[in-house]
Formats: sequence, structure tokens, C-alpha cells
Amino acid sequence: MSAAESAVETIQREMTIFARRARASAGRMHPELSLVSYTLLGHLEERGGCRATDLAAHYALDKSTVSRQVAALERAGLIERRLAPEDHRVQVLHLTEAGQEILAQVTRSRRAAFRERLAGWPEEDLVRFAAYLERYNAGPAGADAD
Repeated sequence: MSAAESAVETIQREMTIFARRARASAGRMHPELSLVSYTLLGHLEERGGCRATDLAAHYALDKSTVSRQVAALERAGLIERRLAPEDHRVQVLHLTEAGQEILAQVTRSRRAAFRERLAGWPEEDLVRFAAYLERYNAGPAGADAD
């Protein structure tokens, strides 16, 4: 196995561990807010609202999966549907005040956990790691490594 192949194997293994750790820690951050729910709320906040179909497309999720998540977030009072001003046939999902508060609380907790985990890292390593993650997540056009 070449050094590059070995590195790819290590990256795959470590990214899997990272994903598992992220899912596990999400429950500790806020018991009622899964990692998927947190991600969806963050996207809605970032975009200022969007349709459920936009969420499904953005995260490459099945519409039924998003529909279940959206229904749970609505039941919890974290999001609400509003008619789109330009087309009253379209419903746009928005964070409620409670959704904004919980998202802010969980975001603070997650940032603190990352700061703690990375506390001993030199600044140049943090900057390099951040750039590598951005580069990895940007990926080649049209690629879907998940």
C-alpha cells in the first residue's frame, strides 16, 4: 500500500470516528436536539429560512427524512412555517424565538467543546486544520463522497 493509500485509509477511519463522536456529543449538548436537527436549524438561521425541499437538496437527504425532522422541530416549537411573500403556495421554514435560543445555546456549547479539545494545538496547526476541512468539504464539483 502506498503512503497516499495508507493516508486515505487513515483519513476515512478518523473521519468516521469524528462523525460518531459528533453524533454522541450532540445529545449531551441538548438532549432533545440531535445532530441532524442542530444542522437543519443552523442552515435555516444561516439562510434566513428555506423550504423543506431546499434542506433535502442541500444535505442530499431523502424528502421523507427531512419531513420527519421538520415535523419533530415543529412539534418542539423550534421552527414554524410561513407563506413565502412572493408565492403564497410555498411554505418557508423559519426558526422560532425558542429555536433561535436553543441553537445559540448549543452552538456556544459546541464551540466550547471544540476549544477545549483543541486547546493545546499551536495556532498554525489550527489554521491549517481549518483550511483542510474547508477544502475537504468543498470537494470537487459534483462529487459526493458520503
